[in-house]
Amino acid sequence: MRTSVAERLSGAVLALEGVGILALVAWQIVALVSGDTDSAVSSVALIVLTALGAALALAFAFACARGVSWGRSGGIVTQLLILAVALGAATGQVAHPLTALAVAAPALVGLPLLIAAVRAAARRVRPTEQ
Repeated sequence: MRTSVAERLSGAVLALEGVGILALVAWQIVALVSGDTDSAVSSVALIVLTALGAALALAFAFACARGVSWGRSGGIVTQLLILAVALGAATGQVAHPLTALAVAAPALVGLPLLIAAVRAAARRVRPTEQ
């Protein structure tokens, strides 16, 4: 099956986000090993959940790049969750707007690409009549 440029690009953005989440896992492991955590049990649980999120983002990336619908829908959910995290970083008592912008930037690129990928897949399934 032939995939569109939007599907391949959105898969690439999701893959980069997955690699970024893996970098976060590495950072969390370093913090745990160096004793920079309050609770080892909570840290391990957070590491496992973050690694699961990275694996899902990478799975969505490969599925999206191959033109599989669950990859696109999972990718859209991932972008919305990333935007929610960015909103949390931008607001609150210890807000960091630049951090929020850095977190939101990939999702602001990925979400329109995923929407374009959905539209391209719909055209492939149901070609327009002329």
